[in-house]
Amino acid sequence: MAEKRRKFDAEFREGAVRIVAETGRPLAQVAKELGINDTTLASWVSRARKAGGDGTLSVPEREELARLRQENVLLKKETKELAMERDVLKRCMVLWVK
Repeated sequence: MAEKRRKFDAEFREGAVRIVAETGRPLAQVAKELGINDTTLASWVSRARKAGGDGTLSVPEREELARLRQENVLLKKETKELAMERDVLKRCMVLWVK
């Protein structure tokens, strides 16, 4: 008995292609996680690359991405530091109140 074909909307297809392009994970792994056939995802990726939407970034975009990633790392580090300082101050207040 023939299986009924599933239809995927354009947003889902674009998202799947974007995951493959941005994460660099194997196509088969992404397809399995999304619950689709890997050849289906491969055809979507292939079509997107032919259309020029393969997720490749221009030089300024790559530089901006690198800068944002670096800033993100610094902000995470600063957040962690501030959380530790807050915890120390909380402990000091508890000791001071007693």
